[in-house]
Amino acid sequence: MAQPQASEGAAGTGKPRLRVGMVGYAFMGAAHSQGWRTAGRVFDLPLHPELAVICGRDASAVRAAADWHGWAATETDWRALVERDDVDLVDICTPGDSHAEIALAALAAGKHVLCEKPLANTVAEAEAMVRAADEAAARGRTAMVGFNYRRVPATALARRMVAEGRIGTLRHVRVSYLQDWLVDPQFPLTWRLRREQAGSGSLGDLGAHIVDLAQYLAGEHLAGVSALTETFVRHRPLPTAATSGLAAVSAAGTGEVTVDDAALFTGRFASGALASFEATRYATGRKNALRIELNGERGSLAFDLERLNELSYHDGTEPGTHAGFRRILVTEPDHPYLDAWWPPGHGLGYEHTFVHQARDLVHAVAEGRTPDPSFADGLQVQRVLAAVEESAEKNSVYTPIAA
Repeated sequence: MAQPQASEGAAGTGKPRLRVGMVGYAFMGAAHSQGWRTAGRVFDLPLHPELAVICGRDASAVRAAADWHGWAATETDWRALVERDDVDLVDICTPGDSHAEIALAALAAGKHVLCEKPLANTVAEAEAMVRAADEAAARGRTAMVGFNYRRVPATALARRMVAEGRIGTLRHVRVSYLQDWLVDPQFPLTWRLRREQAGSGSLGDLGAHIVDLAQYLAGEHLAGVSALTETFVRHRPLPTAATSGLAAVSAAGTGEVTVDDAALFTGRFASGALASFEATRYATGRKNALRIELNGERGSLAFDLERLNELSYHDGTEPGTHAGFRRILVTEPDHPYLDAWWPPGHGLGYEHTFVHQARDLVHAVAEGRTPDPSFADGLQVQRVLAAVEESAEKNSVYTPIAA
């Protein structure tokens, strides 16, 4: 694959093109499409992202997605997309069981790669992906994993404040990610509830996000964990086109849920700071409730995704007579990412994290550097998830508490 050249500039921009091929077109495909379509219209990018090809197995559905989101061409086989000469970067938005295969093929074909989280379904797959990414980096190719919550301006500001020492030495991190879309026991057995496709349940779906966010904000890795997991509804109706939007499997009957519904675990960072994590899809009334708090010797920070444009900060060095948590409205032009958006006070939303993700990756590609978070970062999260599963299995037998 040839690198984008100045002579191949996108019409009206005078900039080299970065031609994107995306595999997958459902929820994450729509979010990533928004990011690629918008980034170059907001930020002054060194390359012009071009929505070249979108891929999905259903020809009519992927054509409809292409028309809706603005993709120029379609494929029904991801291998054909990877082989195309008009694709510079492959964006992987598929279930976890295909991440490794697609990423390895794309890197071998000389493409840059963006892969949705979690990086893979197993540590072994993630390790192979990191090896391939390292080899590709020597040839000038980049590989990034998509942890979009790093791209919320408030969390990026929190990371800056921690790095500046505003809360001092870290003591505690507590983080939760709560949803409720599985509360109804009649919800069908989709791919997210099958280990062979999803790898794990709430742990990989939600836990991957909060592990990465906790480590990103803390600026250090977890060194050990102790965990519990539970599956509350172990059999669910088999999906049909009417109930799930998926291809029909059966008109009746149930199938086994083979992943966790909820995960609770504690952890210790390399510095000795303690952490607690909760990930569940059974928190009735909670739709997408992610909250993280960091306590340090000099202060604390707290972020709530339901108040996405706000960061709470307590300066522990202030006199107690007027100290307390204060609300920072993260909309100023000198806050992360916000110099290109709206006047102060005009908030952003969930979809903007994918615009920022596209922006950061385009810069990494243009500058020939390893993007953040890298495949190595994704592997580190995968190792934490594996350690949580191992601990939960060992902790599955309880010691009775005497009356």
